[in-house]
Amino acid sequence: MIVLASTAKHRAALLSRLGVAFEAARPDFDEEAASAEGAPAEVARRFAEGKARSVRRPGALVIGADQTAELDGVSLPKPLTMDAVAAQLRQLAGRTHTLHSAVAVYDVDTDRMEADVAHVELTMRPLSEAQIAAYLSVDHPVGSVGGYLYEGVGVCLFDDVRGADDSAIVGLPLVVTARLLRRFGVDPLA
Repeated sequence: MIVLASTAKHRAALLSRLGVAFEAARPDFDEEAASAEGAPAEVARRFAEGKARSVRRPGALVIGADQTAELDGVSLPKPLTMDAVAAQLRQLAGRTHTLHSAVAVYDVDTDRMEADVAHVELTMRPLSEAQIAAYLSVDHPVGSVGGYLYEGVGVCLFDDVRGADDSAIVGLPLVVTARLLRRFGVDPLA
């Protein structure tokens, strides 16, 4: 049995692309209480592992995922208001930032954990205040890493994207996920 430690619709839609049967469960992991200290990629990995480990279903392989955004070596917080989203988009406009998307697969019965991180560099185009306002009126990306929804109209915010797996931008890097599942004997093509 595979359990996705997330109730996010976009992560479930991505995992469905692999064609494996799974169920979704809310992780019992408090991001606010967990330490966000350290390099942004390491924080994403630690949080993905924490989410996976928090779902205790006997016989399950649990998939946890987390994502951080980094600009100039500093982790960007998830903007929790529309004003904070607009401010973050102003900060990113015309610049390149990195998304670190971590995946962890946890075998509840054996306590075995495998995890990895996909990195994607995104160059946001320069944006006017009117363009930021227009975007916010469409996607309402409050609480989204980076302050945008790439799976929505947010894709129009970018001039360039560099990385091996565009699903990592949305929050569940499928190349990494499939590779980790194979390590546990789950091959979507078998």
